[in-house]
Amino acid sequence: MARTRAQDFEEKQRSILDNAALVFAEQGMEKASMSQVAVQAQVSKALLYHYYPGKDALIFAIITTHLEELDEAIEAADDAALPPEQRLRKLVGTVLESYRGADNQHKVQLNASSALSDEQKAEIMAIERRIVRRFSVVLEQINPDLNDRDRPLLMPVTMSLFGMMNWVYMWFKDGGRISRQDYADVATTLILEGIKAVR
Repeated sequence: MARTRAQDFEEKQRSILDNAALVFAEQGMEKASMSQVAVQAQVSKALLYHYYPGKDALIFAIITTHLEELDEAIEAADDAALPPEQRLRKLVGTVLESYRGADNQHKVQLNASSALSDEQKAEIMAIERRIVRRFSVVLEQINPDLNDRDRPLLMPVTMSLFGMMNWVYMWFKDGGRISRQDYADVATTLILEGIKAVR
């Protein structure tokens, strides 16, 4: 007979993922152990292994949960009826807001490659590509010349935007003189003004 889920299954699972992300972000993928995660999450090792059979499964769950939540937030915010410039500004703001409180998950995503199998990496890449595609569609609307066959610049421009968003955790501090929305406007403006000159 299949074991039924505890009522607080999702809450416990989320707590484990958040605490594991903290341990991995601070200790690194190689040094961090399942024992350290169990202590940080205040659960037994047996319970931890019940949810995640190994460190790679735990790291994979941290990343996929983070990315799927990001993708869902972007999808919910994406409004094709908006003018492309406003649509892009809204998407950038959504990403930066979704990154609030997710610095540890972000560090795990950026540094976990060696801990994952090829199958896990492929699944993560599929989600990442879906997210990137949402932005490249809008950027192409703003400047169709970016997708020129002889000089394909759509992907470099798209990834430049992600570079501005993805590395914000290295320097941005909530409560400072610049808000997330302020920076979203700056990053969007840099891209919008910049691609006008891209030929």
